Amino acid sequence: MSKRQTQKMLRLMASGEPVELTSPMASVKKLARLAFVAQQFGYEYADVRQGGGNNSQLKMLIVPDPSPQAQARAAQNWAQYPNAHDGVSVPPLVPDAFELLKARINFDLTGKNAEKRMGYGAIGVSIGAVIIAYRLGGTSDDFVIAAVIWLALMAILGIGFVVTRKRNAKFAARLQAAGFMPVTDETGRVRYLPPGGQMPGHGNPFGAAPYGPYGAQAQGAPPVPPQHRGRVAGVRLGRHPHRETGHRPGRRASASGADLVRARR
Repeated sequence: MSKRQTQKMLRLMASGEPVELTSPMASVKKLARLAFVAQQFGYEYADVRQGGGNNSQLKMLIVPDPSPQAQARAAQNWAQYPNAHDGVSVPPLVPDAFELLKARINFDLTGKNAEKRMGYGAIGVSIGAVIIAYRLGGTSDDFVIAAVIWLALMAILGIGFVVTRKRNAKFAARLQAAGFMPVTDETGRVRYLPPGGQMPGHGNPFGAAPYGPYGAQAQGAPPVPPQHRGRVAGVRLGRHPHRETGHRPGRRASASGADLVRARR
C-alpha cells in the first residue's frame, strides 16, 4: 500500500460518498490494507468484484459508516492523526482486523457464487465436448477424442471446485468465530456481515449501484477535519478539477497509480 494510494483514497473519502478502489494486479492484501485505513476514518468495506480484461482487476467498494461507533472512531483518529492525508501518518495496522478483512474479501470473491459458476462451467464443457465430436466428423474415434478432452477439463474443474470449497469453509469459519453472521441477499448471494450489520434494503441508507444497493451518497458522512475539507475542496473546485482527479462531467472519476475511483452517485 503506497503513500499515494492512501492519499487519494482519503481525499475521495472526504466527499462523504461511496468510493471504489481498484487493484490492477488483483491484490486482496492491498485492498484489505486500504479498507483497514478506511475503517479508521469512518468508512466500511461494502463489496468487491472482479473487473478489467480477463477479470485481472479487483474493484472494491467502501461506503460511509454512519454508526455512532464508526463516527466516534473516525473523530478520535482524525484528532490523533491530523496529518493522515499525507498517506503516511495513519493508524498502525491491526493484524486481526486485517485478516478479517482479507477473509471477507476472499469469501465475497470465491463464495457460493464461484461454486455455481464452476457448475455452469462443467455443463458448458460437456456441451462443448459433444459439439467438438460432431465437428471432427462424428465417428467413434472422434467421440473418443472428445471424451478424453472432456475428462481432462472435468478433472481440472473438479480440483478447482474442491480447492474453492475448502477456501470458502476456512474463510467462513474465521468470520463466524469473529461474530460475523451469514446473510443471503435478494439475489441469493451469501454475505458475512459484522455484528450489528444490515443488508442493503433493510434500513441501509444507500441506493442502487453496480455492486447492489450501495451506490448513493450516505446519510451522515464521516467526520473530516476542517483542514482536510479545505484540501479536498481545492481539488474539486479548482479551475481544472479533472486534472487532479481524472474526473469529467458524466463520467466516473479515476486516479492513476492507486486507480481509486469515486463511485457514481
